[in-house]
This record gives sequence, structure tokens and C-alpha cells, in this order.
Amino acid sequence: MRLSFGHTLFMFQKHIVSNVECFFFKRNYAAQNLSLGKKGKAGKKLGPTATKKLLPVETDVNKLLTFVCGSNIFKEGKDIEIKPDSEYPDWLWNIRTGPLPPLEEMDKNTKAYWRRLRRLGMQRHNKMSKLRRF
Repeated sequence: MRLSFGHTLFMFQKHIVSNVECFFFKRNYAAQNLSLGKKGKAGKKLGPTATKKLLPVETDVNKLLTFVCGSNIFKEGKDIEIKPDSEYPDWLWNIRTGPLPPLEEMDKNTKAYWRRLRRLGMQRHNKMSKLRRF
């Protein structure tokens, strides 16, 4: 069982030793406030801070039109070259990339319909419970 008050974390541990219940009170301290100060420096006890790594952005238009930039994850090699549309399968161009179809257009015999109906019902219930007074 754990109880938390501010920065201090209290933990009760229950041990049973030969039909005698013993409660040990263990006191742990949670981490102090890790927010940065006004100058942007962290406290002395926090250790090394992570710095943002700036990634290079490709600005060459010809390279952006002919290669999938960022597809090479290795140190050596080059990015994948974009092929003409005839090289790709036909089903690729029929994938729905826009918003989901309305519920009325979906088939009622599919699992996706019932999952979506359940999700919409939960969203409606949560919205209505927010508006309800205590």
C-alpha cells in the first residue's frame, strides 16, 4: 500500500511471520522538482541533461523528387530511389488516406463497423458524463 503526500512517498509493507502480522513502515522520498530555473539550468543533483540534437534538413529539390529522404538508417549507403508509378502494385493507389467514412456508409456485418460504433458510443457517453452535475 502506498500513500503520497507532496514529495514524500510512504509505503507500508505487511509481513506474516509465524501467525504474527508485522507492519514495517518504509519511508521513500520521491524525486525533487525537476523543473528548470529562471536561467534554464537544472539543479546540481540532477546529473547530465539531454540536449536537443538538430537533424539536417534536405533542401535540394531534385533530391526530394527522386529519393525517399531519411529512408537510409545506416551510416553508409544512400536513400531509396522513387520508382515510376507503373512499378508499384495497383492496390497501393486505392488505399484510403483521408478521413474515415461515415458510419452509415460502413457495412454492418463487419467487425470494423461494430468497433467504430462502440467507440462512438463511449465518446458520446464520456461527453455526456462530463456535462452531468454532481
